[in-house]
Amino acid sequence: MRKIFKYVVTGLTAVFFLQGSVFAAGTLVIKGSTTVLPIAQAAAEAYMKKNPNLNISLSGGGSGDGVKALIDKSTDIANSSRDLKPVEIKLARSRGVNPVAHRVAIDAIVPIVHPSNPVHDLTIEQLSLIYQGKITNWKEVGGTNKKIVVISRDTSSGTYETWEQKVLHKAKVTPRAQLQASNGAIVQAISKNRYAMGYIGIGYLNRTVKAVKVNGIQALAKTALSGEYPIARPLFMFTNGQPQGPAAGFIKFLLSPAGQKIVKKEGFVPLK
Repeated sequence: MRKIFKYVVTGLTAVFFLQGSVFAAGTLVIKGSTTVLPIAQAAAEAYMKKNPNLNISLSGGGSGDGVKALIDKSTDIANSSRDLKPVEIKLARSRGVNPVAHRVAIDAIVPIVHPSNPVHDLTIEQLSLIYQGKITNWKEVGGTNKKIVVISRDTSSGTYETWEQKVLHKAKVTPRAQLQASNGAIVQAISKNRYAMGYIGIGYLNRTVKAVKVNGIQALAKTALSGEYPIARPLFMFTNGQPQGPAAGFIKFLLSPAGQKIVKKEGFVPLK
């Protein structure tokens, strides 16, 4: 029976199905981070070519959603752009779940603006003050005399949590910030607003937005790996205990040279 491919995107979640024979050898469910989603999707397509009798269901919605699904035992793999919190580990273990982390890639979180914006470099301090609402006009950071439209991820996002830690240093985002549920939504919003600022995973960069350097450092594979770029982080896949069956095979494939080539092709940073 021929393979069936279906990919559906809504405002909050991307859902991706790959199906082989109706007499499938197994099913693999993957949920979580929208940052990890492009890597997981491309890897799922490639892995299905090697395993045509495997059904894969892949959905995004945020790292928090993936972690909740792992704790609820409704997913085989939880994609996450952050590590688990102590409270999540405690809750998981209380429900008989033993989260095991698998680092699959490196990401750089990149501040972005509209391509027409003349600002090309900001310090961590300037970014922090912009997102706290203490810098409100582009002229304060070398731009035009226009109000800054602050766009941020929602609090269930692992990308937001990394931004909160590395840029805001636990300070609160201004209540005037417009919250978006995914990297893709932020790209779309910035591309349509000359005075907006957002932040995304490096794999989501395209020509409709402009990347801003941070502390004079451009977000690149080598600067993310070396730690020179200040807003870099690992990307994870979590399993309940050591992975078995299809989950083990999929993660092993993603960590192989072929899988890491997919990571690079999708615009993220391979582990080596």
